[in-house]
Amino acid sequence: MKDILLIALFAFLGATTAGLLGALVLRLLRHRSLVVSLTVVAGVAVTAMFAGTLTVCWAMFLSSHDLYVVTTVVAMAAVVSLATAVLLGRWVAARSRELTLAARSFGDGGTFAAPAGQPTAELAALSRELAATSAKLDSSRERERALETSRRELVAWISHDLRTPLAGLRAMAEALEDGMAPDSGRYLRQMRTEVERMNGMVGDLFELSRIHAGSLTLAPARISLYDLVDDALAGAGPLARERGVRLVGDRIEEVPVEVDGKEMSRVLGNLLINAIRRTPADGTVALSAHRSDGGVVLSVTDGCGGIPEEDLPRVFDTGWRGSHARTPPAGAGLGLAIVRGIVEAHAGRAEVRNVQGGCCFSVTLPAV
Repeated sequence: MKDILLIALFAFLGATTAGLLGALVLRLLRHRSLVVSLTVVAGVAVTAMFAGTLTVCWAMFLSSHDLYVVTTVVAMAAVVSLATAVLLGRWVAARSRELTLAARSFGDGGTFAAPAGQPTAELAALSRELAATSAKLDSSRERERALETSRRELVAWISHDLRTPLAGLRAMAEALEDGMAPDSGRYLRQMRTEVERMNGMVGDLFELSRIHAGSLTLAPARISLYDLVDDALAGAGPLARERGVRLVGDRIEEVPVEVDGKEMSRVLGNLLINAIRRTPADGTVALSAHRSDGGVVLSVTDGCGGIPEEDLPRVFDTGWRGSHARTPPAGAGLGLAIVRGIVEAHAGRAEVRNVQGGCCFSVTLPAV
């Protein structure tokens, strides 16, 4: 038993010495290729075994012939181990280079394509993560392109919408100044109307900028859904009567919601005004509110005839109007973007779908 313990001690000391030297070499070469690291690891394993074996042989006072035989066997094992480590390292390094090139391609704006061949489990997991990241980047690029297109359309349309009333105001002001206005009262009323329209556009731009900047401050309070809807219907009533549109508010459940009353009134007002303007005379705009499994749902249904399916994803984009017309009824394309921003600030969501004869805008808010 004592001899066995001594043999184990000598073998441990020899292997430990080789292991410490190997750890030092690995630290010095830690920035080199994986082939070098694997070769060092294999070399450390063989050297540790060799050192332990020689130490034990020396302690046992073996003959020179026996020591030569043991050394030859260990040397052959070392050659095979080092060759295997080099081959494995070269294979892993080649797969890593292929993966690096594939990652560089989607980093430069392309799409990641996993390299052919059978990689290791770790490289396969890295490939899956890179593929998922590539998909997210593609989606982000697509959103960025859509936002850039919306911003360009918004700038172009806002410039036109502001320039048109300014030109009219200038012409009417010059006519009044020169005494050429046949009906100065009508001119003044028209100027006031144009100023109010411009003020509304500037107000929408300011509201949208606050939403995009994340500086929209909410003051939520617990209010009745019935009161919120009733105020919105009362505000949109004059426009509906002017355009000959029936405004219906039925199926309103008296459920409480915790929202910013002023901002949510703006949401419903924008939806109702948009629906009334898009609905022909003698048409109907209906507002309903009810509780569902997903929260509290407010819906505005109009008679616009529906929205093309390809345009449905863009309805809430900034600057979208649904047509290329730039007449005042078309608006600046900000109302629905403001609706989505305010609703999302309330942790809700805004959606639109086509129904028979028109479309339905739905706002879902968290239930109290």
